[in-house]
Amino acid sequence: MNQTVRTRPDGSERPLGEAYDTALLDLDGVVYAGGEAIAHAVDSLGAAREGGMHLAYVTNNAARTPETVAAHLTRLGVPAEPSDVINSAQAVARLISEQVPAGSRVLVIGAEGLRVALEERGLVPVDSADDDPAAVAQGYGGPDMPWSRLMEASYAVAAGVPWFASNTDLTIPSGRGIAPGNGSAVEVVRIATGATPQVAGKPQPPMHRETVLRTGAERPLVVGDRLDTDIEGAYVGGVDSLLVLTGVTTAAQLVAARPEHRPTYVAADLRGLLVAQPEVVPVGDGFRCGGWTASVDGGALALEGEGDSLDGLRALCAAAWTRAGSGVCELDSAKAVALLGL
Repeated sequence: MNQTVRTRPDGSERPLGEAYDTALLDLDGVVYAGGEAIAHAVDSLGAAREGGMHLAYVTNNAARTPETVAAHLTRLGVPAEPSDVINSAQAVARLISEQVPAGSRVLVIGAEGLRVALEERGLVPVDSADDDPAAVAQGYGGPDMPWSRLMEASYAVAAGVPWFASNTDLTIPSGRGIAPGNGSAVEVVRIATGATPQVAGKPQPPMHRETVLRTGAERPLVVGDRLDTDIEGAYVGGVDSLLVLTGVTTAAQLVAARPEHRPTYVAADLRGLLVAQPEVVPVGDGFRCGGWTASVDGGALALEGEGDSLDGLRALCAAAWTRAGSGVCELDSAKAVALLGL
């Protein structure tokens, strides 16, 4: 893959909701956390929709069906249809259906959303390694998934049954903090068997393909909170991205991002869809955005100025990413980030 190395966030004279036809929105950490809407999400999405932007919800969570997710969004005040929801269960079901005969039995380690997606592809979900499955499909099973399900997966995978994972997110945001995700459960099976699954979810290509097939987006903007899934998935798919700081990514992690984790735009929350994005411009040996200027001072990043903290973060990213090039900036950023209060 030959991608241009991004050295600073982009600006946009037009609001992003006007510059792109479709927002491909992650859910956990972007629209809601722990089932409750994140601040400004409902109003921002409503305004973007009224402005003509198509909203599609693209999630690595394979536990719930599109119907359930759409109903949840609608209850929160974000009207959605099941066809607006694309999940990693759909992506992994398509991936499996392309490699096993129609009507094959698939051992399901996960929740209802994964079962429904497999049935949509003409596959037959089963619950035991003794049911002679043609594949193992592993997805997030919720907080109450019993340990015995991981044992069934391990038995089948160790016997040579092809193994597929909806996603490998190690963590997920919740209303009480950061919790283990499906990737943590995948690691349990990996340790037990020594095998490696085929992965469908973000940032892998099958998820991007599923999203494009289902939305028909021509000028998509990926909107997410994770560098290693949402932003890398956009990079792999060759589309622009907006990182919002309402989920798991911290300002310091963004500053130290490697090339495939550098978003096109940065915003505090989904209000970023409704406004133009400021330019980051070179100034002397540093970069300026709004009232802030960032530069390299010895072995550390330096920041001075005042105004919108996000402008300061954009300037810091430019200084760090330019210094790092195709690598990772290892300069001390703690003091500069602390000035922003992010």
